[in-house]
Amino acid sequence: MKVSIHVSLLILLSLASASYANEFDTAGGWQMIRLFHPTQADLVSEKKGKIIIYDGLTDKTVDRALDEHFDRIGALMFIRTVVTDDTGKPLQDPETGELVTEEDGCD
Repeated sequence: MKVSIHVSLLILLSLASASYANEFDTAGGWQMIRLFHPTQADLVSEKKGKIIIYDGLTDKTVDRALDEHFDRIGALMFIRTVVTDDTGKPLQDPETGELVTEEDGCD
């Protein structure tokens, strides 16, 4: 019984990761799953003050998260947010070729 539950969870996580395959995400699919499909335990820990830092997501993803999960905004922190064009393609610095990220105001 436990094995089938674990296998089912692994399949669900794999499918969820695959559904975000087109999303530009430098740190992997766990961020997308945690952000858009938090477990009940995740939500409880957020209500207790736990803050999750999401790194390298696109500005479009951050906007979507803030729209869809505004009630969780106090538990979400985004760093090195990648700037995209109107089509969702990440912008690159023409001189360095590095991805353009939003200025976080910290030096």
